[in-house]
Amino acid sequence: MFRRAQDRDADNPETLERVDSVLGAGISWRGEIGGSGGVRIDGAFEGQINIRGLVVIGDQGRVTCEHIRAVTVVVAGSVKGNITAQKVEIASTGRVWGDVVTTAFSTQEGAFLRGEIRMEEKLDLGPTPPMETEEPAEGAEEV
Repeated sequence: MFRRAQDRDADNPETLERVDSVLGAGISWRGEIGGSGGVRIDGAFEGQINIRGLVVIGDQGRVTCEHIRAVTVVVAGSVKGNITAQKVEIASTGRVWGDVVTTAFSTQEGAFLRGEIRMEEKLDLGPTPPMETEEPAEGAEEV
């Protein structure tokens, strides 16, 4: 009856295709994004992205990342770095400087890509990145 959130997410493909977190316009962030779920970046991000889910770079978003690994990546802003994802879409305002490895690729008229595209029949994104979890309070039971 009760299952952990990560168990429910693994059973439901819709959770991989939604945005759970937003890095808003005007925000600059350096670091790592990992775990399960989806993220939208409308500000500036520099670091690593390894997420089991959706990554959306909004039209004002700027990402500098050696390598983005995700289930789905949608680029409407700019990405400087390589992308490995099952599905990659570059919108008409999207700009990518890097190589793309994917099983499904689409672009809109006006999209820009400087790099190579390698299409694969199957793509292994590796194990689900670990999520930071809080320790249960003393005396509390995990459900």
